Amino acid sequence: MSTRPIEFRVPVPHVKVPAHPVWPTLDATEKSHLKRRIKELLKANNAILVAHYYVDGDLQELAEETGGCVADSLEMARYGSTTDAATLVVCGVRFMGETAKILNPEKRVLMPDLGATCSLDEGCPADLFREFCDRHPERTVVVYANTSAEVKARADWMVTSGIALPIVRHLHERGEKILWAPDRHLGHYVQQHTGADMLLWEGSCAVHEEFKGFALERLKRLHPEAAVLVHPESPHEVLSQADVVGSTTALIKAVAQLPNKEFIVATDDGIFWKMHQLAPDKKLISAPTAGAGATCESCAHCPWMAMNSLQNLEQVLISGENAIEVAADVRRNAVRSIRRMLDFAAEHNISGALPGR
Repeated sequence: MSTRPIEFRVPVPHVKVPAHPVWPTLDATEKSHLKRRIKELLKANNAILVAHYYVDGDLQELAEETGGCVADSLEMARYGSTTDAATLVVCGVRFMGETAKILNPEKRVLMPDLGATCSLDEGCPADLFREFCDRHPERTVVVYANTSAEVKARADWMVTSGIALPIVRHLHERGEKILWAPDRHLGHYVQQHTGADMLLWEGSCAVHEEFKGFALERLKRLHPEAAVLVHPESPHEVLSQADVVGSTTALIKAVAQLPNKEFIVATDDGIFWKMHQLAPDKKLISAPTAGAGATCESCAHCPWMAMNSLQNLEQVLISGENAIEVAADVRRNAVRSIRRMLDFAAEHNISGALPGR
């Protein structure tokens, strides 16, 4: 493992984190009626649900019940091309909808709320990113999936957390120097484990940035038998205490496969729905965000992911609004960086799917 210094060059814009939306509480009867109505609308629209592990459990359950997809970013990127549905309804954040549209331009792609964006995406504006790349033309540009279509269009490769290490290792072995954006923690983790020469954009995730290493140490003392599961968007002082570091799919697999009865989980707590589904006997504990220096703007759940609900899912299926559009020239360039990742994943048999999917 390399420990060479990481160079930061660009101050990222301040990202205003929204308040968590407050949805009307539904009783069991109302929720059942709403789900039944959404199923009817999906059928009527020849539509399929594509949901991320971080959205509300009711949406994940509904996607599974209707033959849709519940997955991480890698599998979500692939899924749209495998279905005959004319409409993809993406329950997640905007970059996921854009990626679906880039790969499936002939399909209609809807989202419950087009305002559901991402702090990493917001913190990497395309104009500033293009300037950054232009100053370093000798570097191969690798961007994380959590970026806009315009940023992907400037990149050579797109990666997700589940495939970043093997792709960057591959590029490093070919002697290529990397320009990486936008998450500095994931970039640092990848650089340490590949030894690649990486120039990093200084972005971070509003959720994972809040996990505190010293508070995690205290929690581990209270639960000495718990395995610590950490997403690599987390700060180094949290990553260094992990038993497992990995993508959302990798963390879910760990809960199902490891013998531990307790798990401390440092990622968005929306993932708990799938973890409980696969391992109902396991105890899940959110990694701490409280403590000196924590602003707790996110408190282990993404406010943009929380913009997805049964209520606005029904509305978008009725109205047909919130369609994702990507300009043709942007798509032509962005699709190359995404296809490179997907082709690499296929060639090396790398999957973001859970066993049995």
